[in-house]
Amino acid sequence: MSQKRDYYEVLGISKSASEAEIKKAYRKLALQYHPDKNPDDAKAEEKFKEAAEAYEVLSDANKKARYDQFGHAGMNGGGGFGGGGMNMDDIFSQFGDVFGGGFGGGFGGGRGRSGGQRTIKGSNLRVKMKLTLEEIAEGVKKKIKVNKLVNAEGVTSKTCTTCNGQGRVTRMAQTFLGNMQTQTTCPTCQGAGKMIDYKPADADANGLKRQEEVIEIDIPAGVEEGMQLSVTGKGNAGPFNGIPGDLIVVIEEIPHDTLRREGDNIHYDAYINFADAVLGESIEIPTISGKVKIKVEPGTQSGKMLRLKGKGLPQLQGYGTGDLFVHINIWTPTKVSKEERELLEKLQKSENFQPKLDGSEKGFFQKVKDMFQ
Repeated sequence: MSQKRDYYEVLGISKSASEAEIKKAYRKLALQYHPDKNPDDAKAEEKFKEAAEAYEVLSDANKKARYDQFGHAGMNGGGGFGGGGMNMDDIFSQFGDVFGGGFGGGFGGGRGRSGGQRTIKGSNLRVKMKLTLEEIAEGVKKKIKVNKLVNAEGVTSKTCTTCNGQGRVTRMAQTFLGNMQTQTTCPTCQGAGKMIDYKPADADANGLKRQEEVIEIDIPAGVEEGMQLSVTGKGNAGPFNGIPGDLIVVIEEIPHDTLRREGDNIHYDAYINFADAVLGESIEIPTISGKVKIKVEPGTQSGKMLRLKGKGLPQLQGYGTGDLFVHINIWTPTKVSKEERELLEKLQKSENFQPKLDGSEKGFFQKVKDMFQ
């Protein structure tokens, strides 16, 4: 399988390109590689689809933000998530925005999209997916039930009487420039060119009915809270066997009992007693993949951070793994026995137990900075 090209590279633009520049770049490529201008040219058709896919993402502010942060992984999400695989109906549906209603007149209109019938796309569905930190670390397959619209059996259609099957209606309007002819999508059939002739009792006006479906979703490792993944074609069906919408999966993280996430890194607060801090000790701490033992060196100060490389979360694009940061805290008892008090009072007067600051002590942010040097 070939590596998918960067969307900015496909359109020949920079990441700082404006909305107008993105549209202009796509329009140029779409005209150059349009199938009607390049009949039986498989390479031209692939470039045509590639440009349409890039435009579909970069022209949408939300999708563009996800792509800029996560790359193709953020759009495809590993197994089955959308962003790629656009069909011709998807692509031609973009042309009204990019080229205006008259686009295609010079290309023969043989596909029936320009000024004629159009395939109606179903609406998207949105679901929330709760994931544990362990599931996010490994990636997981989940099965969910969705109540979606599907095409009812037995539905028949007839030619739309408003547009006579054209999908668009033509109107004449008087302006200061004279009579102007405009074409708009047919308000009766929404551009399909067809009307429902017969539908079963459980179907709605578009010949659709509600049906429960179990869908398996492949969640990639490294997803984050609030991230949206799109499963292509698993949304509501389009009327008249049109293009189905997508299933939008919104990620929700279930808080971990002891570990705290910060990007790809994990943080853990470890508490030790004063004697362990002075004498040193091996302590057991939790990680995403199980418990491990770490060495607390003699003379460890409260607030010290220990870094366990590669014990964090995998990056979504698979380019590395975060770290686990262990924050050492010295536990101070609130009550002591008589014997303990006498011992502590002796230690309290010891010269060795008096704070000795030499100016080399580091604050929290300096410690964090040192960890990454």
